[in-house]
Amino acid sequence: MISQTLAQEVSRLEADLCSALADPTRILILYSLGEKPRNVNELAAELGITQPSTSRHLKILRDRRLVQTERQGTSITYEISDQRLLQALDLLRSVLRDRIAYNANLMEEMETSA
Repeated sequence: MISQTLAQEVSRLEADLCSALADPTRILILYSLGEKPRNVNELAAELGITQPSTSRHLKILRDRRLVQTERQGTSITYEISDQRLLQALDLLRSVLRDRIAYNANLMEEMETSA
């Protein structure tokens, strides 16, 4: 049996991880890094956001250990720390797709019954 203290700590860690995923830009960054490692300027150009904004998002992802870095001279390259993150995001997208389909069916039923 898991102790209540341990359960609370695990829940806190899960919430911390989820808070890092709570921003659409950070999700896009993770998907981009899942394709190949990139530096800040490459990510900013690809996503159409400023370099300072990209750096702030990367700091959050790095602090949560969702990305890791490798220094190459004066440049820092970022890569996703665990490919399973993308699998988790894909699973969430699948759940979202099902919810959207359900809501669309409800709307269709309302329109046909009116």
